[in-house]
Amino acid sequence: MKTIQSAVSGALKLCISIAVVIVGPALAAPAPSPASFPISDKSFKCITEMTHVRHFYVDNLAGNLQGTVKVAQAATGNYPVGSVLQLVPTEVMVKREKGFNATTRDWEFFELNLSPDGSTIHTRGFQEVNNRFGGNCFTCHVKARAEFDLVCDNNHGCDPIPITRGP
Repeated sequence: MKTIQSAVSGALKLCISIAVVIVGPALAAPAPSPASFPISDKSFKCITEMTHVRHFYVDNLAGNLQGTVKVAQAATGNYPVGSVLQLVPTEVMVKREKGFNATTRDWEFFELNLSPDGSTIHTRGFQEVNNRFGGNCFTCHVKARAEFDLVCDNNHGCDPIPITRGP
C-alpha cells in the first residue's frame, strides 16, 4: 500500500510541476512592451548602415526590422512599433507605442546633428519639430493619406520636397 501511495504522490508532484511549467508563464505578469524603449543619441545608426527600401532607409529600434521592411516595400499599411524611417541623414521619424501621441499617429520626429563621431539629437517631438530648412515635419506628413501611416512619397498627398532622386 505504501508503494502505491508513494507512486501516486510522485505522479501528483510530477503533474503539478508540469502544470506550473506549462501554465505558470501564462499567469505571470506580461513582459514590458518592446515599444517602451528610451531613445538617445546612440539609438540611430548611420543611414548607410540601415536597410535601403525604394528611395529611403529603414531600421527598427524594437527589433522588428522584417515588419518595417514589409510595410515599406508594400508602401501602404501601418508601420510596427520601433520603425525608423529616414530619407535624409539629418531627419528621422520613429513609430512609438500605440497611444504615445494620437495626433501624429504615434510617430515622433527627430532632427539630428551629424559629425564623424556619430549623430546627436538636435530636437525631437511631435507637431513642433522643424527641419534645418524651416519646414515643419508634421505639417508635411499630416497630408499623407491614411493608408500611408503619415509617410510621405511622390503620390501620398504630401507636398513635394526639393530633393532630386537618382535613378
